[in-house]
Amino acid sequence: MTATWKIELIPVPVTDVDRAKAFYERIGFIADHDHQVHEGLRFVQLTPPGSACSIVIGDGITEKVPGSQEIQVVVADAEAARKQLLAAEVEAGEVDVQPWGNFVYFRDPDGNSWSLQAIEYRPQG
Repeated sequence: MTATWKIELIPVPVTDVDRAKAFYERIGFIADHDHQVHEGLRFVQLTPPGSACSIVIGDGITEKVPGSQEIQVVVADAEAARKQLLAAEVEAGEVDVQPWGNFVYFRDPDGNSWSLQAIEYRPQG
């Protein structure tokens, strides 16, 4: 029997927690938690709509350099996702059509890069 592995939380390094939180909420992420644990540790968990995986931003969360994170998300429709980003006033590239899916790329205010991939079929749904 194979164990189930679930990716559920990815740290994203940012320079300004409130600016980053506002950005992610603007593109549709839901703020699950925003908790000041103690001085130097603030935990802000945000989840994209429909996702079982969240991101965490905050103070004292990661030692990665802001702008160094790369994350790929699967979406149902790349063009619709791009339109949603543009409506939220986020600079997003044109849909990049590849044999392994259609992609849209954007960056958060700190330069962390995101790619949105729309593929027709995934073995696990």
